[in-house]
Amino acid sequence: MANRLAQVSGHLSNAHGRGLLSGEVAIITGGGQGIGRSAALLFAKEGARVVVSDIDANKAAAVVDEIKAAGGDAISVAGDVGADDFPQKIVDATVKQYGKINHIVNNAGFTHDKMIHTMPDETYDIIMKIHVRAPFRLIRAAAPYFRVKSNPAENRSIVNVSSTSGLHGNVGQANYAAAKSAVVGLTKTIAKEWGPFGVRANTIAYGLVHTRLTAAKEDGATIEIDGQKVALGIPGAKQRAAAQNVNAFVDIPLQRGATPDEAAAGMLFLASPLASYVTGHTLEVTGGRGI
Repeated sequence: MANRLAQVSGHLSNAHGRGLLSGEVAIITGGGQGIGRSAALLFAKEGARVVVSDIDANKAAAVVDEIKAAGGDAISVAGDVGADDFPQKIVDATVKQYGKINHIVNNAGFTHDKMIHTMPDETYDIIMKIHVRAPFRLIRAAAPYFRVKSNPAENRSIVNVSSTSGLHGNVGQANYAAAKSAVVGLTKTIAKEWGPFGVRANTIAYGLVHTRLTAAKEDGATIEIDGQKVALGIPGAKQRAAAQNVNAFVDIPLQRGATPDEAAAGMLFLASPLASYVTGHTLEVTGGRGI
């Protein structure tokens, strides 16, 4: 699969000699690790100048170093996407460095699972804040650079990350499912309001992608939000994995989860000229299943 992806990437780049996103500027939140890191590296490979944002300043800076080492152009803007001053901070830094914004990939987020009957208000609210309010506020702050008509027309897009939990629900994820469902409605509204300015807005809803959010909770990965450490991962994942057989992912056509690099390729498609007529849609990607 990795070899095939490399082949396809080569074909695409050959059709666009300097890359699918040559000369364009992309903000990617949650870009310090996981799918966001893969997207930042891939966008840069396709010629974009990338603004890597992450709550972990060191990880964001490391991705920028990787991009520059490969001959790309990038800056890091660390911060909590949920902070009141974050949207203007990253928009100002981007415009100061590059003079424009072509793409926003709202990828930052985490899970904070509880069953409905045991979920406190603050657990519900923080997920809504990070996954719905934060993307809305960043998009709103960037509006002056999207709601313009350029001649010739520029490739401009918003890519919001949802989840199959938001489309179908999931046990223990009432907060996450509600937030990711709301992202779909937000995206469709952006498509309708900003379409006249040539801006596309689409959602990508991931199923199982192997990141720290889907690893075993027992691994101890955490994220600090508002001074509180939140444990990441799925409880008991290691024990279940040990007991699984080849039919473990029978509901996934490829019978496996996706890698971050594979997931990032979907983001590139939605941001690229290949999707120039695609807007207001949700791309559901579940280990080989796409609709």
